Amino acid sequence: MEINAPVPKLLLQLISSAFQRCRLAEDLCRLSVLLDQSTERDPPITCISIADTGIGCNLEEFQNLRCPREFNGAKIWDGLLSVKTTCFTDDEVYYYHINLDEYIANKRLKRQPSQAKNGAKFSGTEVSLSVFGSMDVLVAPIIGFFQKIIVLQIPNVTLDLMVKQGASPGNQTQYVFAVNADKTPCFTASNLERLKSGLEDYVLRHGNCLETMCDYCFSAREHLKVGSGTVCQEDKHKRVGGTMEVVIVISDLLETTQHCSRSCDGKTEVLYFDNFSPSPVPHLALSALKKIDWKKYGLILANVNDQDRHVFLEWENFPSYVQIQIALHWYHNQYPTRQKNGPGISLLKKGIKNALDNLKAKHEGFLLSSHSRKICSYVPDLARSIAGLIFSSTDLDFQGDCLSVLGFQTQEVERDTVEDYIQRKIVTVIGMNERKPQKDQEAAPFLFFDGESETSFFEDEEVEGEYYSSSLE
Repeated sequence: MEINAPVPKLLLQLISSAFQRCRLAEDLCRLSVLLDQSTERDPPITCISIADTGIGCNLEEFQNLRCPREFNGAKIWDGLLSVKTTCFTDDEVYYYHINLDEYIANKRLKRQPSQAKNGAKFSGTEVSLSVFGSMDVLVAPIIGFFQKIIVLQIPNVTLDLMVKQGASPGNQTQYVFAVNADKTPCFTASNLERLKSGLEDYVLRHGNCLETMCDYCFSAREHLKVGSGTVCQEDKHKRVGGTMEVVIVISDLLETTQHCSRSCDGKTEVLYFDNFSPSPVPHLALSALKKIDWKKYGLILANVNDQDRHVFLEWENFPSYVQIQIALHWYHNQYPTRQKNGPGISLLKKGIKNALDNLKAKHEGFLLSSHSRKICSYVPDLARSIAGLIFSSTDLDFQGDCLSVLGFQTQEVERDTVEDYIQRKIVTVIGMNERKPQKDQEAAPFLFFDGESETSFFEDEEVEGEYYSSSLE
């Protein structure tokens, strides 16, 4: 089987449903996936169990599941799901067999004898099936799914995967994925705050492939620049509204630092979540990413690489030691809901733009357009000249007045300190002007010539710059 084969896709659907049942529960929950392969048969058969301690399942979620029994001419499974489930208030554990090959609804589901709980109070669901094929093809997409789902930082769910190949204990491997509640106020934080924290961890741990932050590439969490944006869609008539949340993390690894083999290659991975579950990037989101005016933020989009709906953005003239990570999360205001409507292009664009603007507002001189970078290239000389005028004056009252205007209380301040302050203030003003709507931006008056020429002074030369102002380095 291939990774995009029917069985891995079916497994991820079942795991996603189990995760939602845990998320909606008020208590701490566990989601466990067991892959138990018998090596005595040829081809080997793998028994799969997906168990959770969530709220108990709604059998309607199995109505639209489909999975063929054969793939590329080979039998991959028998088409049967075994389900046992109970809610906290139930007196019994209910058992069902669901035949996914059956299209007639009343024949698809067969109820089996139930089991009394004898007064015990618990809830949960277990879904079981048996498949043929390579264990590696089953394990890889599940691990990738778990590595992405913990980006959401849902605090009450712990995930684990147990892989058994044969009866020997030495052939067993367990993977555990849990939110680190020590670093994030998970239970009190908003969905957006959790997404920000989760994406930071995802970057620091190279796609959550590591258990802790990569010490080779990062010395501290403060090396990350984070921006976020939120756009809400109101409920209209019978259409359930939703919320679009966008988080962008930029990690500026030092060019001189020795990076590990997992460090970035200049590409931007786009993570997409649909109602608290990892999802392939939809076509509307692809269109929105292509229509963003990236040049306004000093970025030139070279290509959108769509690998079976796993999307990577490629940039022109982009430093190899800088990594940009984008996470998009769309969820309905009411859940669960039968509606499948997603965000439109305008909503997606607005969310991404809000996150980019938030980054620019939080970090002065950052993500400036090419035009502003040209202006910033003259700022060091201008700041040096202004500081020179102040400190070269023999009029102490004049010096004191100038330093006071700049916010300094003493004349004993160093010239370099004043020069640096002037430089940062000018760059801040340039950034503030860029964030204004285009119609609100006014052209500065011509101070030293009559303005007859329509050619901008800054068009005479090109200034090579990166995605932020070199004046701040």
